Amino acid sequence: SRCPDPAAAPRWEPQPLSYQELQSERSEVPVARLLDDTALGRPAKEDSAGCGQLVWVGEPVVFGRADSIAGKYGVWMKDPEPVAPFTRDNTWRVDTVGTEVRQLFQYEEAEQLAQGYPAKVHILPRPLESTGAVIYRGGLFFQPRHSRSVARYDLRGETITAEREIPGAGYHGQYPYSWGGYTDIDLAVDETGLWVIYSTEKARGAIVLSKLDPETLEIRRTWETNIRKRGVANSFLICGTLYTVSSYSAPNATINFAYDTATGSSRALSIPFENRFRYLSMLDYNPAERQLFAWDSFNMVTYPVRLSRA
Repeated sequence: SRCPDPAAAPRWEPQPLSYQELQSERSEVPVARLLDDTALGRPAKEDSAGCGQLVWVGEPVVFGRADSIAGKYGVWMKDPEPVAPFTRDNTWRVDTVGTEVRQLFQYEEAEQLAQGYPAKVHILPRPLESTGAVIYRGGLFFQPRHSRSVARYDLRGETITAEREIPGAGYHGQYPYSWGGYTDIDLAVDETGLWVIYSTEKARGAIVLSKLDPETLEIRRTWETNIRKRGVANSFLICGTLYTVSSYSAPNATINFAYDTATGSSRALSIPFENRFRYLSMLDYNPAERQLFAWDSFNMVTYPVRLSRA
């Protein structure tokens, strides 16, 4: 298969959001059914243990819905490797509409998120930029607003324990995903650890991947792909391979490219991916749940995935 040509990728420009057209909504969905429909909290099936290539993404399952305008887009997550007193039942959420995004909502269990009742609200010492944050090993990893840095907020100590600049990384609208939203710097977690997805002037807008030390945030290794960051809607990593989504709004989108860090090569794909609510602003893989977590126009959803046997 041919590698994608970054020069041939379409130019996508961030679209302005008409906040005044949005309305606060809340849909009543029985919690029991939501929990039954998703595999959240259930361990990965034994026959899917180990790594492989992504071959299938299932239909999205709605897990919760934001009930205010601040929840048009955001990020929600669970820690695949939690640190006591936290567990894999804890769920986290940030509503990212606004200029001073500092609230991290903590939920003890899945039912609380579905009902909209947080157990605790953390006020971050620094405002957060966009929807690229992740929870991993007891920390919230995020991009502080108006910076090319990544910071680690310790969930137990409620302080920032590490912060490091990503050299040359574009920020605040230089190299976002196609939907815009200042998604220049995107963090990700997979079976192999913590990653940051970004671009630089040197890379001419192509996606750059760096593996980070989760304690110090030092860059361990960097890969430069030939996939144009503005030309894709979002991306995530599974087993050391980066996957990108073709569109944030088309109902029948695809997982369209894969870049394998083990071989340094990319290939075109066409795995069906459904944007049910037509505004995908966040997409992350959780290696413990073996699912994709996404935020699609007020809706917090999960997608089951299937991997080939390695």
